[in-house]
Amino acid sequence: MKEKLEIRAKSGTYPLWIGTGALKELAGFLRGRNPSKLLIVTDPTVKQLHLDTLLEEIGDDFPYGVHTVPKGEEAKTFREYERLLTFALEEELDRRSLFLAFGGGAVGDLTGFAAATFMRGIGYVQIPTTILAHDSAIGGKTAINHPLGKNLIGAFHHPSAVFYELSFLETLPVREKLSGFAEIIKEACIGSPDFLQELMEEIDGPEKLVPENLYLPLKKGILVKKHFVERDEREESVRAFLNFGHTLGHALEKEMGYGRIAHGEAVATGMVFALSLSGSFAGFCAPYEGWTGDWLRWLETLGYRTKLPASLSPERLAERMKLDKKREKGRLRFVLLRKIGEPELAAVPEAAVIEHLTRMKGA
Repeated sequence: MKEKLEIRAKSGTYPLWIGTGALKELAGFLRGRNPSKLLIVTDPTVKQLHLDTLLEEIGDDFPYGVHTVPKGEEAKTFREYERLLTFALEEELDRRSLFLAFGGGAVGDLTGFAAATFMRGIGYVQIPTTILAHDSAIGGKTAINHPLGKNLIGAFHHPSAVFYELSFLETLPVREKLSGFAEIIKEACIGSPDFLQELMEEIDGPEKLVPENLYLPLKKGILVKKHFVERDEREESVRAFLNFGHTLGHALEKEMGYGRIAHGEAVATGMVFALSLSGSFAGFCAPYEGWTGDWLRWLETLGYRTKLPASLSPERLAERMKLDKKREKGRLRFVLLRKIGEPELAAVPEAAVIEHLTRMKGA
């Protein structure tokens, strides 16, 4: 099963193919685009597992180069950004060339930022291979990390197309599946109570995270993101709601070290924290009595952490969160929920942030 969606941003419309067999649509797209050269950006794992499949679909119609970057957040550094641009120049890419981001979210972020800045901007195609990348592959956010914080150096640059081949998900380790699924949970929390309830009923353990069970949740998650992106392309208002759970999540990644905690693991903990704040600062109204306990138990059953490690300092995490892009005049701002499907952006006093973090600390 596969389906074509369209992302309609103010700066342009582009297709997204999702499903088993989505990659079969790539060759036709490339023939219509007729790029002068392709540059495939990938990581060692994806290269070993799936590059031959991609090259078979591309065929012999276009010259190409392959550039390998480190796996995960190590790809999103100034050094790797420079290496990628140097390779593109050495391969003699021009303004009619295309970058192909073939991998997870980190590969997509780096490739998109490189495409945004190479020769003042060229086209690129997103070919996600993870659950997590369903979120980052659309919307045009591209970025690398700075030593002081995540995704602080970047640009808005939409892909020319997205080809989301779900068969690639079969090779993912369980931890990576859970990391990606956290973003679907996020989209359900800001999307609708029905969407979230379906997830809680149908995905009741990590063993359920297989392509045949994920097609509809992924499609619905993408439609939630599409809704916000099309209303607010450059995150000037409602698009910020897509950062539910990310303010603490990014701080946890930086404080614990990239790789020691997966992005989705950090976001899941961040959502628990944001829901706690929502009760105090957004008047959160749960779908039914006892819902919050059910939701927390569901997260724990899936394998997410709902408590903060005892070794982490609430004060240090609060300082980390002050570097978040949503801050305003030094105030800490969070995406909170009035109800499931009704997010809002609210400023929270630092003292209250530290108090709620302290409550969340585990053994």
